[in-house]
Amino acid sequence: MKILRFTDLCAQGKVTGQRVFIRADLNVPQDDAGNITEDTRIRASVPCIRLALESGAAVMVTSHLGRPTEGQFKPEDSLAPVAKRLGELLGREVPLVANWVDGVQVQTGQVVLLENCRLNKGEKKNDEALSRKLAALTDIYVNDAFGTAHRAEATTYGIAQFAKIACAGPLLAAEIDAITKALAQPKRPLVAIVAGSKVSTKLTILKSLADKVDQLIVGGGIANTFMLASGLKIGKSLAEPDLLDEAKAVIEAMRARGAGVPIPVDVVTAKTFAADAAATIKAANEVADDDLILDIGPKTAELLAAQLREAGTIVWNGPVGVFEFDAFANGTKVIAQAIAESKAFSIAGGGDTLAAIAKYGIEDKVGYISTGGGAFLEVLEGKKLPAFEILEKRAA
Repeated sequence: MKILRFTDLCAQGKVTGQRVFIRADLNVPQDDAGNITEDTRIRASVPCIRLALESGAAVMVTSHLGRPTEGQFKPEDSLAPVAKRLGELLGREVPLVANWVDGVQVQTGQVVLLENCRLNKGEKKNDEALSRKLAALTDIYVNDAFGTAHRAEATTYGIAQFAKIACAGPLLAAEIDAITKALAQPKRPLVAIVAGSKVSTKLTILKSLADKVDQLIVGGGIANTFMLASGLKIGKSLAEPDLLDEAKAVIEAMRARGAGVPIPVDVVTAKTFAADAAATIKAANEVADDDLILDIGPKTAELLAAQLREAGTIVWNGPVGVFEFDAFANGTKVIAQAIAESKAFSIAGGGDTLAAIAKYGIEDKVGYISTGGGAFLEVLEGKKLPAFEILEKRAA
């Protein structure tokens, strides 16, 4: 993917004295008192901001926070807590600027945080008039917010259309490089893990990957539907019987290419969905009518782990069982450890996946951990993300 990179512009000395507008993803969780409870996204934004400052730019940063109503400011929608935390990380004051669309006062070597961009009327609909106003604020527009790359909004798309220069920040560029390495130019075998409660929410991903991957590992409720499609009984487990034809079509598409969708040979069941429910390991063809399948069994986990250890590239989206309950966490743990041990390039994304990575402490053993939930899923679906599209156009 050909795009302009902010790091290259800095290295070429083209940023000195310029007004730089950075669209970051600072949408962090807060408690009822407004205190930030997890600051990963803020910390991830710091390298780009620091690079701009060190290159002698006048720096403006903005982000969305939550789902505010456009044009109606409420204190809970403010980026004030973010400005405070960003200042701590940068070791300098970061002033918060409200009502900034018509002009921003910022000096070379200074950074300001522009109030929640989704408060601006026309932001969500990518209003052209707003986009042109935003573009007029800056010499260089930098998109460093992969988490919003699947949305065509004024600060993610429109401003990139009209700014003098539009480029990708280091975080966005890293996502593009990782996605390209995993999906466009993968080292084989390419193994994808797609797990979750419903086939319907991941059907387009499954169909898209069925044309690309050598092994498609399914887990969770999705695996239950594929077990049904393979003629196995799943008791009262979560599944979507109305999508059996779709599951069969994915299996056939893979088989026609000499690839496969491994179906569990054993499972871990319970009679109720609860952390303290008694766990029973059963062969996949011995599931009782009142059983709930809550994890893959140890034999299945080891078979899949063996495939992952031999993979060239691994794409991971979703735990394969109810890993929040210790009795049903083994499958996900074994998968996570196999990915950590594999020499393959691995890319992982999705909230539950990140939680599993953190639980098993393999953050430094995964090739790339994607920060964008919805954006990551749309890439797996084979969609061209609007932010990527406009940056490519501007680089042409």
